[in-house]
Amino acid sequence: MIKILKYGEVEKDEIFARFNPTASVSDTVSNILSEVAQKGDEALKAFAEKFDGVKLDDLEVKKEEIEKAYENADKKFVAILEASAKNIREFHSKQVRQGFTIEKQDGVIVGQKITPIEKVGLYVPGGTASYPSTVLMDAIPAKIAGCKEIVMVTPTKTGEVNPDILTAAKVAGVDRIFKIGGAQAIGALAYGTQSVPKVDKIVGPGNAFVAEAKKQVFGLVSIDMIAGPSEILIVADNTNAPSHIASDLLSQAEHDKMASAVLVTDDMPFAKAVAMEIERQIPLLSRREIARASIDDNGKIIVADNLDKAIDIANEIAPEHLELCVDEPFAYLDKIRHAGSIFMGKYCPEALGDYYAGPNHTLPTSGTARFSSPLSVDDFVKKSQFTYYTKEALEKVAKDVEYFANKEGLEAHGKSAVVRIEK
Repeated sequence: MIKILKYGEVEKDEIFARFNPTASVSDTVSNILSEVAQKGDEALKAFAEKFDGVKLDDLEVKKEEIEKAYENADKKFVAILEASAKNIREFHSKQVRQGFTIEKQDGVIVGQKITPIEKVGLYVPGGTASYPSTVLMDAIPAKIAGCKEIVMVTPTKTGEVNPDILTAAKVAGVDRIFKIGGAQAIGALAYGTQSVPKVDKIVGPGNAFVAEAKKQVFGLVSIDMIAGPSEILIVADNTNAPSHIASDLLSQAEHDKMASAVLVTDDMPFAKAVAMEIERQIPLLSRREIARASIDDNGKIIVADNLDKAIDIANEIAPEHLELCVDEPFAYLDKIRHAGSIFMGKYCPEALGDYYAGPNHTLPTSGTARFSSPLSVDDFVKKSQFTYYTKEALEKVAKDVEYFANKEGLEAHGKSAVVRIEK
C-alpha cells in the first residue's frame, strides 16, 4: 500500500528520497557499443537475436510497409493522430527562433544565425508497451526546425514494427525507420553502420540501457537528456474526487516498476481516501503488477500543513509531471519554479499531455527540471555567431583589444589586432 507521510513528522530524506537503481549497466552498455562500432550491422542482428529473440534479414522498414500500415490503420486512430499532430505543430511552431543582426554606426555588424541540425535520430521504446505518441512528440519539432533527415529506431520481437508506430511515423514525417532497439540502436545512430546512417543528435526516452548508451555516446553526438523513470507529482486539496487523483497517480505507476507517483495534499482524511482508492483501482488494471510494484516501492502521499507548503515540497522534488488540482491553479503557477510540464486544474489529467494537448511529453526527470527543459524546437537547431568590422572600426578598438589580451598574457592575440592598423 502507498506510504502516507506527514511533513514535519518524518525525516526529510524520507520525504524527498528518489528511487535510485543500484545495478550499474555501464560495463554492459560499453561492450555493446564497442561491438556495434566494430561490427556494424552484424552486431545489430546478433543483438536483436540475443535480446529480442528475432532474426532480422533486413534492418530497415520498407516504404511499402509504412504505407500498408497507414492504409490498414483504424481510421478513428488515424484521425486522433492527425488531431494530436495538429496540436503539437501549433504549440511547437511558437518556439521557432529567428536569427538577429546588430548594425552599428561605425560599420560593425554582429549577429546570430539559426541552422537546423541536419540528421537526427529518434529512439522510440517498444518494450512493455508501444508509444506512437513519442513518435509525434519527437519528430514534429524536428520537422518544424527544418532537419533534413529524421531517422527512427524502435525494437521488434516479431521482425515487424508495431503498425501503430509506423502509422504515427507516417503522420509525423519520419524519413527512415530501423527495427533495432536498446543500447545497440543508440550505438548505430552514433557511429553509423552499413545500413544505419550516423546522426548528429539522438532524442527520445528509453530504459536504463538506452539512457546509459546516450550518456556514453554524448560528445560524439548530441543528446536531448538522460531520462530516468517516469514521475508524477500531484498537488491536490480535499475538493477533488479521490478516485480522480488515484487514477492520475496510477497513470504513471503503470509505466514501469521504477516509476514514481506522489501526491502532496493538506488534508490527512483526503490522503487516506486516495490511498484506499488506489487499492481499489490497481486490481482493475491490465498492467496491475507493474503498477503495484511502482506504488509499493516508489509511491508516497505527503501531507503538508497547507497548499503553500505543498508547493514548496513540489519545487524541492522538481517533478517531471506536476498536476495542480486546485480550483484556481493560475494563482499558484508563478510559485512553481521547478517542473517539466504543469497541468492546471481539476480537469487536466497528465494523460492530456502524453497524447493530445500539444506541449511535449519528452521531459526532464530525476530532479533535472531544476535546470532542464522539455524537448522543443530548440533541441533541433544550433546557433552560430558572426562578426564583421571595417578597417576604420578596427582602428578604434585595436589598442584596447591588445591591452586586454596582454592582461591575460596572450601577446599574439593582441598583435593580431594591432598589426592590421600599423603603417
